[in-house]
Amino acid sequence: MVSGYLFLVISQILEDYRVGDATMALRTAGRVLVVFLWSVTVVLGQDGWSVTYTTQSICTLKGSTVDLFCSYTYPRGKVTTTFWFTEWGTGVEPEDLGQDPEYAGRLEYHGDKKKDCTLKITDLRERDSATYKFRLLTDQEGGKFSGSPGATLSVTGLQVKLTGGYQDKTLTCSTTCTLTDNPTYIWYKNGQHLDESTSPQYKYSVSNDYDDSYSCAVKGHEDLHSPAVCVQGQRCYRVTNTKRRICVLKGSTVDISCTYVGYYSTTSSFWFRSDKSTPEDLTTDPGYAGRVEYTGTYKGPFTLRITDLREEDSAEYRFTFKTDNFDWGHSFPGTTLSVTDLQVKVTPAVEGQKTLTCITTCTLTDNPTYIWYKNGQRLDESTSPQYKDPVYSNYGDSYSCAVKGHEDHHSPAVCVVGESCMNVTYTHQSICALKGSTVDISCFYTHPSWHNVTEVSWFNKWESGVTKDLSLNPEYADRVEYHRQTEKDSTLRITDLRESDSTEYKFKFTTDEARWGSSFPGTTLTVTGFQVEVTPKWSSEYKTLTCITTCTLSNPNPIYIWYKNGQHLDESTSPQYKDPVSSNHDDSYSCAVKGHEDLLSPAVCVQGQSCYRVTYTKRRICVLKGSTVDISCTYVGYYSTTSSFWFRSDKSTPEDLTRVPGYAGRVEHTGTYRGPSSLRITDLREEDSAEYRFTFKTNNFEWGHSFPGTTLSVTGLQVNVTPAVEGQKTLTCITTCTLTDNPTYIWYKNGQRLDEPTSQQYSSNILVVLGHSVDSYSCTVEHHEDLHSPAVWKQTSVLTAAVGIIVVVLVLILCLSGLMCFRSFTGGSDASTDTESVRPDCNSDTYTALNMRTMSPDYDTLISVHPDPNSDTYTPLNMKTRSPEYDTLANVRGISH
Repeated sequence: MVSGYLFLVISQILEDYRVGDATMALRTAGRVLVVFLWSVTVVLGQDGWSVTYTTQSICTLKGSTVDLFCSYTYPRGKVTTTFWFTEWGTGVEPEDLGQDPEYAGRLEYHGDKKKDCTLKITDLRERDSATYKFRLLTDQEGGKFSGSPGATLSVTGLQVKLTGGYQDKTLTCSTTCTLTDNPTYIWYKNGQHLDESTSPQYKYSVSNDYDDSYSCAVKGHEDLHSPAVCVQGQRCYRVTNTKRRICVLKGSTVDISCTYVGYYSTTSSFWFRSDKSTPEDLTTDPGYAGRVEYTGTYKGPFTLRITDLREEDSAEYRFTFKTDNFDWGHSFPGTTLSVTDLQVKVTPAVEGQKTLTCITTCTLTDNPTYIWYKNGQRLDESTSPQYKDPVYSNYGDSYSCAVKGHEDHHSPAVCVVGESCMNVTYTHQSICALKGSTVDISCFYTHPSWHNVTEVSWFNKWESGVTKDLSLNPEYADRVEYHRQTEKDSTLRITDLRESDSTEYKFKFTTDEARWGSSFPGTTLTVTGFQVEVTPKWSSEYKTLTCITTCTLSNPNPIYIWYKNGQHLDESTSPQYKDPVSSNHDDSYSCAVKGHEDLLSPAVCVQGQSCYRVTYTKRRICVLKGSTVDISCTYVGYYSTTSSFWFRSDKSTPEDLTRVPGYAGRVEHTGTYRGPSSLRITDLREEDSAEYRFTFKTNNFEWGHSFPGTTLSVTGLQVNVTPAVEGQKTLTCITTCTLTDNPTYIWYKNGQRLDEPTSQQYSSNILVVLGHSVDSYSCTVEHHEDLHSPAVWKQTSVLTAAVGIIVVVLVLILCLSGLMCFRSFTGGSDASTDTESVRPDCNSDTYTALNMRTMSPDYDTLISVHPDPNSDTYTPLNMKTRSPEYDTLANVRGISH
């Protein structure tokens, strides 16, 4: 068949030559010779051994993917090992490419242990150029074989070569080897798609224009184009991307950069997605709001930074720029970004063991180091995505992987066997929340069904494996709560967030057989405030305003609110104010997010520092009922202030508080122009809780009334009693809001101040009540000792003692009544006398429990304490709300009310 094929080829060549087309004859001969060589398969073998490579030689582009198709045969036995290699030293086994760090994450073996041995290599590099061979081992003696001579791979990039004279140039898209599969070449001029051809040479000569640049690519691999080159000199328009492809982790941050040269001054530049019908500046795209930043200058690296990456961010990103008379083309290929997460793939190994691989949907950039965790405990690091050893099939064990430097973007933990292993899954790996707001950090956890959970807690600090329960940390006093909806979830709630709260939070649980490790990454919290960024910094007629934060708010699609001179102006889903604003020296602007209006940014001047503005000292204040509070602000009016006052925001019309009857004699307003203006309210009441705002007027200006002010919350103190370890109770001094300025709490026991009032919580192993021990406790805040909480009584099972005594008393009464009735039927006329003698003698020791003068300590306890059986918070005796048990005892004893 081959001889017949060659006969046809030779006939075609002779025919071309006969008609006078020698060039065509040579081209035909070359093409057919290439096709013939590519079609040859290599089959080498002996005694039933063979390896067949479908292609003997391949030339492909740097950055692309190649398949080395292969099949094999063997005489007998079972195949135990298969691998590919490129080098084989004398006297040693060749090195498996799968273990070579240079190929980490880029090799996929698509073969089997029967006959297929196909190998895929992704993200090809020029140093991958080599001869690749396949080797197999069987369980038979001497059962080893390698297929020679192998498949030769050549990896090349594209370059534009210029030839010709001074006036006209010829362009050729050159490679270091002849590309396989007869590619179609694409040409670009100044970033604009120009032409396509099967010839690597551009069909026209080009003129020597100093401004023009050219680049070429291969169809199907447009992102692997050549660098743009100048036709003449080195000052032409051009863009050079730093990387053609980037693969990064979901939730991380990426920098996509390029360098560009414009012969004349650049008037504008931006990045855009190639999948949009019209190029759109990413900074104005709502899908990237708050997540995109440009940095760079003319001729220097110009960088697009995208934070908090999402899978939908996977796209090709291109750069464009304009000058006074030039626009860089929008069709020039840019950088392709792929966003992936991590997954642990579990595959069977030898009997009873599994192989673990940390997989992604693309090859991560920059050869990462992989980290492994077992049951939440850090285990090992490796440059290979495959865990170094097979693991045993233990039903309780879970494994997770991460990449060094991005530990917070780890894979979900997976069970080696079954679905009920030790595991913690956080709802969010990172959260960005506003200073002063409240955040919920949640997780779900599992464990083997035969385990019993003995302890759960949240923590953010650990040293040498020792963790500290966050609820016992004084820095979070009154600001931390644990919540749960099911037996397998936990939520940490932190209120009144501070920038110092920015850290990583982790959940820990312990069972009677195992413990979740403390090194497993948790949820990273970042606390940020708002700032208004005014650009450009220099003097200009108009300015652009942007509401910026130090992280991307986790609140999905926040609505931004803008204020001008204290007046509500506009709302938008974009952090950038919709229109440029004029550079007026009087005007100030501030921004906030809907739902958190009180957490707005400081007001900033558009131009200079003499604009109208009000700055509140505190956004929120929580103080004790009966105390005094100072609410203050500073304000600047460019001209003299004619009037100023404080008002409550919940009134339909702003009304000066000094004229409100409810505040009569309790309000004082102090302050001067440009100095702190203070509102002092004395003898605080719960109904004083409200938002207080300040306003002022000048001869031609009035500060707006919609600008958020200071929110005041007024609270009392209560002691909350909760069970601790056996024989103990935990007492907590609680309020309805977090008291301002981190107060020092003071505790009293039986009216006596405790020696060490250093903590908001008091819990001691000496607080054990036995027998008739009764103690009262109350709390207060330093400098406000007169505003203490009501005292609570702490004793052992008061309700049980009360019920027991009532039963005893009732039994005695019934016995006494029965005895009297019996004697009345049997004693006749003497009955009355006998009955008289049965009446209790108040001086008799038999009835001391009913004697007001000699009543027992138990009875005193019942008089003074009436606990609510449905609450752990004990309140002092109130005669108006006393319990029915008290009335029963009072009736028995004849106590008057």
